[in-house]
Amino acid sequence: MSSYKQILYHVIFHTKDTKDTLNLDHSDELYAYIAGIINNKNCFLYQINGTEDHLHFLSDLNTRVALADYMRDIKTASSLWLKKHPGFPKFKGWADGYGALTYAFRDKNMISNYIENQREHHKHESFIEEYRRLLKEMGIEIDERFFP
Repeated sequence: MSSYKQILYHVIFHTKDTKDTLNLDHSDELYAYIAGIINNKNCFLYQINGTEDHLHFLSDLNTRVALADYMRDIKTASSLWLKKHPGFPKFKGWADGYGALTYAFRDKNMISNYIENQREHHKHESFIEEYRRLLKEMGIEIDERFFP
């Protein structure tokens, strides 16, 4: 018998020390690379976007893939790729950890649109403000040791 699920993950992670090290002129290349990692894990990427200091993506998760392994592999592979890519000379690495917020499939368009509009959104709210707000909205207790 097959396993079934219908959970979407809104994943958020940022650069080391939340520094502006992601060159937006080359972001499409980065997003395509991450999309390839996700595809190779038999998961589906619905949306990806970000700013100079963080990324958001919306994907499902294959029933045979653990979230911690999924995130480790995405962050490790993309970090190695970014450090070799001439378009990201300031990139030093990803910060430890990530946020993975779960949503129902019926929320797909809403979250996808939110991610698509990241650059416009961040003209009015910093990454840290956004991250705190999203965690609070999801009922997640914030550990202040991991916030500047």
